[in-house]
Amino acid sequence: MSSVEVAPETRGVTVELLSSVDLGPEIDGMAGRQLRMRRVTIAPGGVFGPVHDHVDRPGTVFILQGTITDHRNGIATDYGPGVGWPEDRHTTHWLENRGSVTAVEISVDIVRLG
Repeated sequence: MSSVEVAPETRGVTVELLSSVDLGPEIDGMAGRQLRMRRVTIAPGGVFGPVHDHVDRPGTVFILQGTITDHRNGIATDYGPGVGWPEDRHTTHWLENRGSVTAVEISVDIVRLG
């Protein structure tokens, strides 16, 4: 029996870049990295997969609308408006919207450029 978590294919997801900052000129040692803020919209029944990690890509998420189910380590946790979660190097997960209302989150993370 495999312990590898599998997520359905991504569907019903829209990602919009809201803002970004090149961190190289801002912080020593951060050349080639960007701080970005995105709005992620997940339609009812939508899935944000595949299973992915945040090694070398830390971030935070804040839910504006709807409910997003975060799947980690075989545990599904629902998050609604006004709450969120951290995404650090130990985070491996996938997301879905099990509800009947469109879910909207703000995602802020640090990524490598290019």
